Amino acid sequence: MTAKQHIRRLAWPSVSLVLSLALVLFRADLTRYFELDETVSLGLKALAYFAAAWLVSRVFAMALDRAGTRSRPYPRLLNDIIAAILFLVAFVGTTSLFMGQGAFGALAGSGLVLAMLGFAIRNVVADTLSGVALGIEGPFRIGDWVDIDGLARGKVVEIGWRTTRVLTRDSMYLILPNSQIARQRITNYSAPKPHYRAQVTITLDHTMPIEQARKILLGAVREAKLIQHDPAPDVRVFAYEDVGIIYAVRYWLSRFDRDIDCRDEVYGLVDDALRRAGTTAPRRRIELMNTETATDAARATDQPPAILHPFPNAPMPKP
Repeated sequence: MTAKQHIRRLAWPSVSLVLSLALVLFRADLTRYFELDETVSLGLKALAYFAAAWLVSRVFAMALDRAGTRSRPYPRLLNDIIAAILFLVAFVGTTSLFMGQGAFGALAGSGLVLAMLGFAIRNVVADTLSGVALGIEGPFRIGDWVDIDGLARGKVVEIGWRTTRVLTRDSMYLILPNSQIARQRITNYSAPKPHYRAQVTITLDHTMPIEQARKILLGAVREAKLIQHDPAPDVRVFAYEDVGIIYAVRYWLSRFDRDIDCRDEVYGLVDDALRRAGTTAPRRRIELMNTETATDAARATDQPPAILHPFPNAPMPKP
């Protein structure tokens, strides 16, 4: 936001505050020309209260705009919370002016009514309070790519009092209650920095040495164009299992929305490199044989029926 826009946002609140303060300070002089009763005087003070709340809320909004960045601005909810608190203080002050000492008693009596109303709309209250907590803690901001377990994965486009709106990579617009978000684990892929590390796992046969497999996989991933090469990608042995050796090919991404495209590119390059090297991932083969066919074959060779095994290269159990 430019300096002219900031001045425009502060112009009317400043004019209102200065005018109301001038009327309050020079009220005695105005009574010489106009008949001003006590109610008018209290109204001028109330106007000054609300003008001050308006001006201070605009100043806080400007400060939050300058503190945030274009990619990660502060949620609008935080501005609304500050403005609501300031105007509530102005309202309480105005009520005290018109009602005198009985103002706090009236507010206490209205608290019971608010409690009953809150019980009736407890779900709305829970969403609102959760929205306030999300606005204060700031686990994510507008523009962040987040993964909310069991709810959604996408880009945060708006944070409201009751709901948060998320746009998925499939252009689906999700509106989520804040109370449900507050109970879930949130993964923010845009904070503290927009780049992060991802990985894919590849299972290769035990017959291939680890160093050779590492060289092939690393050479393949280095040809990728969508991933970051600083920091450089690497290959780690993830597990040593019966089905083969599982490798983790790790690389860095600059943006979460490129996750699917980068994974597709890495898998394609790895597959091409393995085929050029004359090897592929181990296959699980299960041969299905008719019972009668197996019995006839066994009689013809005077051998017991074959035992089906999911891993043909694995040693057979001893009788």
